[in-house]
Formats: sequence, C-alpha cells, structure tokens
Amino acid sequence: MRRPRGEPGSRAPRPTEGATCAGPGESWSPSPNSMLRVLLSAQASPARLSGLLLIPPVQPCCLGPSKWGDRPLGGGPRAGHVQGLQRLLEQAKSPGELLRWLGQNPTKVRAHHYPVALRRLGQLLGSQPRPPPVEQATLQDLSQLIIRNCPSFDIHTIHVCLHLAVLLGFPSDGPLVCALEQERRFRLPPKPPPPLQPVLRGGQRLEAALSCPRFLRYPRQNLISSLAEARPEELTPHVMVLLAQHLARHRLREPQLLEAIAHFLVVQEAQLSSKVGLPPTLPCSSVVQKLVLPFGRLNYLPLEQQFMPCLERILAREAGVAPLATVNILMSLCQLRCLPFRALHFVFSPGFINHISGTPHALIVRRYLSLLDAAVELELPGYRGPRLPRRQQVPIFPQPLITDRARCKYSHKDIVAEGLRQLLGEEKYRQDLTVPPGYCTDFLLCVSSSGAVLPVRTQDPFLPYPPRSCPQGQAASNPTTRDPAQRVVLMLRERWHFCRDGRVLLGSRALRERHLGLMGYQLLPLPFEELESQRGLPQLKSYLRQKLQALGLRWGPEGG
Repeated sequence: MRRPRGEPGSRAPRPTEGATCAGPGESWSPSPNSMLRVLLSAQASPARLSGLLLIPPVQPCCLGPSKWGDRPLGGGPRAGHVQGLQRLLEQAKSPGELLRWLGQNPTKVRAHHYPVALRRLGQLLGSQPRPPPVEQATLQDLSQLIIRNCPSFDIHTIHVCLHLAVLLGFPSDGPLVCALEQERRFRLPPKPPPPLQPVLRGGQRLEAALSCPRFLRYPRQNLISSLAEARPEELTPHVMVLLAQHLARHRLREPQLLEAIAHFLVVQEAQLSSKVGLPPTLPCSSVVQKLVLPFGRLNYLPLEQQFMPCLERILAREAGVAPLATVNILMSLCQLRCLPFRALHFVFSPGFINHISGTPHALIVRRYLSLLDAAVELELPGYRGPRLPRRQQVPIFPQPLITDRARCKYSHKDIVAEGLRQLLGEEKYRQDLTVPPGYCTDFLLCVSSSGAVLPVRTQDPFLPYPPRSCPQGQAASNPTTRDPAQRVVLMLRERWHFCRDGRVLLGSRALRERHLGLMGYQLLPLPFEELESQRGLPQLKSYLRQKLQALGLRWGPEGG
C-alpha cells in the first residue's frame, strides 16, 4: 500500500511554555505536561475534573505502548490493511498526520483505530520536549470523525475514547465528550422502576418497623411510636409475637412495651384459646410461650394483676397439647420466681414424662425439667407434689452458655484467669467447673474456716446437692452446710449478661446466681464496669487482691 502524502497546513504561532491544553471551541495551546496541567490548573472546570475522576481508567487507554496490535480485530485478506493502518497511526509525527490517515482511508478504519489516534495524540502532546503546534481545525475535524462514527463503537471503545478525551482536556460540555457520554448512557441497561410502597396501617407499620434495617439502630423510638399509633384491634398475635421476640433478642427492658404485651395476653386470652387468627395446627401455648419469653429473659414481672392467673388458666388447658411450649413457659416463670404448683404437678407426673420420652425434643425437655426440679428443691419449701425422678435428671447447663461461647473474644475471662494464676497460683482455683445440679462456674476457690485459700486438688470442689443441712424441699430456709471448707465462686458479670440498660441481670444469670447462693456457695461478682476500668494486668491483679481480701481471704506464705 502506498502511503498518501499530505501537505502540512499553515502552522499556528507556538504558544508560551506552561499553557494548558483546551478542547474544540477553545484555543489549543499544548505544553510538555498538558494532561497533568489539566488536573492541576486552577482554570480547569469542576465538570471536567469530576468527569475525569468519575470515569474509571480502562487498561487499553494507557499512554504507553499500544495493546491493540496484540489483538487485531477481524480477519481474512483485509486484516493486514487494518493492522497496517494501526501502525501508521502509532507512528504518526503530528496531529495533522493522524487526521490524514483517518480521513483518507475510510474503508480501512475500524472502531478501535480511534482510541489509538487519541492515545497517539496524547503522546505527541506530552512526551516531546517541544511538541508540535496544533491547528484548531485539525482538532475539530478529528472530533467530528469520532462523533460521526461513535454510534458503531462497542461499549469498551466508547469508555476508552471518553477517558482519553477527558485526559486530553476536551471540555466536558463540548461536542466530543457529550456525544461519547450520550452513547455510553444509551448502551447502559435501563434501571427498573422503584417498587411501589404499599400503604401501611397500624399493626402493619409496627411489623414493617420490626423488619426495617434502620430499626436495629433506633429500636425503641420506632417501636414506641408505631405501637402508640396502632389501635388495639390492629395488634394481632403475630405483631405482638414479633414485638416480644425483638425485645428478648435485643435485651430491651422497656416497661411500657412489656406491659402492653402482658395486657394483650390478658385481654386476648379467649381469642388465643379459640385460635382466632391463628393457624389451625398451631397450639395456643406455642404463641403464649413467645409472648412470655421476654418477661423471663429480661427479669421483668409485669404489673398487670391478671397476668399470672391468665397464664395458669392457659397452662391448665394446654399443658398436654404442646409439651415443649409448656416447659418453655414454666422456664420463663421460674426466672421470675412465679412457678404455679398445679402446672408443676402436671409436668412432673409420670404420664407427662413418659409422653415426652419418645419425642425429638426429649433431651431439652428433660434439661428444663431438671432445672425446674432444682428450683423446687431450692426455692419452693411448701411444694409437696411429684418430683422429677433421679434417673430422669440431666445436667442443667453442662458447659458455658451459647452467648458466652459466641462472645469469648470480648470476655474478661482470660485476663482474670491470668491475674488469678499470678496472684494465687494455678493449683488454687478451678475455671469453668460445672457443679451439681449442672451450673457452670467461672472461677471456684476452696477456702478454709480461717480464710486461707486451699489447693483445689486437696479438696472436694463440690458442695453436696441437695444441701445436707436441709430436708428435701427446705433449702430456701437455710442454705448453709456442715462442710467446714467454704466454696467461693467468682462470677463474671459481662456487659451482655445484663439488659441493655446495664443495670438488671438477665433472668438466666440471676437464676444461676440465686441458686448457687442457695446451695451454699459464696459469690463474688466481678461487674464489667469495674473490669473495664482496669488498665493492664498489674491493675487487674491489684483489683482482684482487694476483692479477695475484702472477703477475709489469705494466700501465699502467710495464708498457708
């Protein structure tokens, strides 16, 4: 192919050093660092800079060696001509020569040649010590060529040309950038219309609030306002169950909302019993257990006077229908120290125990019954009904609770263990020891009658259960034992052991501490506020020393 020779046009006067390059419609004054100066010049428009920053760089638009030659488009006998034109564009000596190769070979020009020409234009303007002057007409003709052919570009070529045009300083509101941007937007898939928001009323608003991600950050305000706007008839069992579950899950001890749940349970007792608004296969007690859950977990006994009588009536009717729901309700009432004797008679009866033995949830029901039996032993001296047979009893909590295992990396247990190891020695305490009837202790010490901390291996760390000083069912009146050695339990009170307000222990934690104390263990609470205020291990050791000495404990050479 014979290369056409174009006559160079008249040259414009060479501009002074340091001027910035401009696009069509402006005076073009190239300089050795024209593209960089577009970014740094105070005269660059915000639209131009924002266009540069918002368009992501595409790999083929770099100003280094060409990459189009490595992957030519097309094939057949004309592929050589296409590659030959690309080499001519890459070797052009001036902007005018670039325009001639594009304008005089229309049958050989492909879409990917235009990014090659723009990239070569940038190299000519930015890499030579004295770049050639550029005629305004040359730039306009090059822009018109790209504008006329850009409808045939693919989306990749449009992105590359748009990026290079911005880098070269073509104005964002000029014809070239506008045409490329219009083509880019035309190729984008249409955005689907936003879904229509349904009109929510009363309980639906509360249900939507409970499901809203923003609700997790501001749960109380949204809950109270939504509940206040709802009419009583709009508060369905499903809405109230969602509310109860949310309060329990997030440890929100909100008296106003808890009283609303208690009042709903009392007022809607007949509706729940007749299963109005409930699935036919869903027992009433299954809904009631979810409504009662937050009261036990949050250690809150409602002021509603009919709350307990209502639950006793429901348990009397539904105890045999849903065994797991029944013991779940009794577990919540156990945390509140409000166990009804009639319901205990039923769940400890041989018929109920035999009924649950072959069910899938037999183990969890037996664990709950074991805890209820311990509560009867320790807290209900007046109970004379049936008890859980010894062969049916299982450890209540044989390992740390799930919340403690899930948050172990935030716990103070490891640093407290290290402080006790350095303060007392490893042989004088036990960590995570489960004591009968199945409560896991954080740290346990054996102490002589004189207050000396004894090596645990020389003592039986367990106190007898039931306590030997009391006949069966009389432990609550006198929790002491005849064992001369005392057992001191250090109880970590982490932040998540409390309701969200940080002042009331969760029901399960309060129950464990209450029962350990009734069995004769001396409790030494370690609140999270005090643990978090200790700066480093030396301060923590000093804190533990003061706590132990306040109980009259001695250790080391002087303690024996």
